[in-house]
Formats: sequence, C-alpha cells, structure tokens
Amino acid sequence: MKTGLITSDTYQNHNTGDGHPEKIDRVTVVIDNFKKLDNKKLIWKKPNKFENSFLIKTHTSNYIDQVNKSFPKKGYNFLDGDTIVSPGSKDASKDAVGSIITAIDGVQNKEFKNAFCAVRPPGHHAEKEKAMGFCIFNNVAVGANYLIEKYKYNRIAIIDFDVHHGNGTQDIFYDNEKVLFISTHQYPYYPGSGSEKEKGNFNNVLNIPLEAGTSAEKYLNAYENVLNKVREFKPEFLLFSAGFDAHIDDPLAQLQLSSEDFYKITKRTLEISKPFCNGNVVSILEGGYDLKALQESTQRHVDALIEFNW
Repeated sequence: MKTGLITSDTYQNHNTGDGHPEKIDRVTVVIDNFKKLDNKKLIWKKPNKFENSFLIKTHTSNYIDQVNKSFPKKGYNFLDGDTIVSPGSKDASKDAVGSIITAIDGVQNKEFKNAFCAVRPPGHHAEKEKAMGFCIFNNVAVGANYLIEKYKYNRIAIIDFDVHHGNGTQDIFYDNEKVLFISTHQYPYYPGSGSEKEKGNFNNVLNIPLEAGTSAEKYLNAYENVLNKVREFKPEFLLFSAGFDAHIDDPLAQLQLSSEDFYKITKRTLEISKPFCNGNVVSILEGGYDLKALQESTQRHVDALIEFNW
C-alpha cells in the first residue's frame, strides 16, 4: 500500500505578517519538494469538509465561536501575543483540522496505509479554550477524538517530537485514559509546561524534557523511553505531532538533531508499534522554522512512512 499526503492550498492565505516565523513558505517548501520528487508511492489528497461536532469534542463551543468571530475581513487580528489570524486563516485552520480527519478515514478505508498532513497553522499548543503558540485548533487532538468517536478506538498514542512541549494536547487528554500523550522537548523552554512530574490522571502522559544543547546521541537514547512506553500501552492507532524544530539548524531552539535523525525515530516507532496497530499511523506537521532543514526532515520522515509499507 501507499502513503497519503494530505494538503490544501488554503495554507497560503493564512497570513501571519512580515517577519513571523510561522510563515507561508514553511509548507510551500515541503510541498514543492514532494512535487519535485514525484514519488509514485504517495497518494495526494485534499482535506474533506467535516462536521463541526467533531471539533466540539476537542474545543468548547464558546472557544470555537470566539475563534470564528476573530477572523478579520481585512488586516490581522491577534488570538494571543504571537498567534495571528488574517481573512484566509478561517479556511486554512479548518483545512488543517480536515486534513487529519481525511487522513484517518483514508487509513481506515485502506485507501493508503499511513499518511502525512502538510498543513498550517500547527495545532499542538492550542488548549480546549485557548489559542497560543501559532496554534488555533488542536489538529492532532481532533484526530484522536475522531478515532474514539467514529471508529471506537480505545488506545491511541500521540507522539509529539516538536521541540516545544505540546501543552495543548496534554491539556485536552490529561484525564483521558484512552489517549497516551508522549512529548520530547527542550526544557525549560516555551511554553513552560512539560516537566516529568506531569503524568496525566491515568499515567497517560510521558514527558521527556531535554536541556538546551542536547546532542542527537543523547536524544536518541532518551527516545528509547518513548518506545518503551509505546510497548507498554499497546496503541491501536498512532498519531505523530511532527515538529522538526529540534533540528540543529532551527532558529527557535537549541537541540541538535539532523534530518536523518527524524528518519531514525520514525522508523523505530513504526517498528515498535506494528504488533499493536499494524501500521495505522497518521502524522501531521507542527513546527520547524529553518526552511532547508524542514524540507529535508519532512522528506526523511515521509521516507520512513513509505518504506514501512513495502
């Protein structure tokens, strides 16, 4: 089977203004690279529309209303100090959510084996009732709740290797025994959460904080704790919050991974989880702010997804 690549042009209309790190070019370089590679093992697909009821499983109706009212007719609006919306942000944010739902449906319907969603805005900082850190809706959390509500899964693992802690995802699932949330991240750092003491009410949260300057070797050694927790939990479906800002060249953090390291952790995770979820995996883009590093890292991440199918 092949790998799905879910994306939409609407990301180009989510304008965050000059000098903002979460810029349009982030997804453009990723998509242009995959078009250039022209890999026949990829199935390209646009996100479908989705029922608002699935969004309400993750965010409160008041928050959703607040966000919908915030999209300006022109210019910019601020949901928090660094989360900016423009007129095109409404369609882009809805398509980001729709992409993970479309990817999950594609895996469930055996249209493809696994999938990567190349979207913006990212999502993992968005809490139930709060936008932050460039994130409007929590895309991966909507995906996990969709798996629970529509497909009746009882064990879903979310692995977040973005360099910033996925506080929003943790917030949403802290009291949900059906979802295991694992995060590797620089700490102490933005957003301030993510200590080892934060374990979830069902021991369903594993935080692996890493100090600034952590080498790739130390990171990969620490990642064994991720794999051990996955073995213990035995997920039926695996979701990646795939941020690539732990790359050594990323300007927003100080970890030292290479593009090849993202291939390694993806491959190892797929191998470890196969006995439990049989390769049912969907990945969605989070951070990554050096364009060359992001292009190379997403390619190697997707390489691992493709290779696992053959």
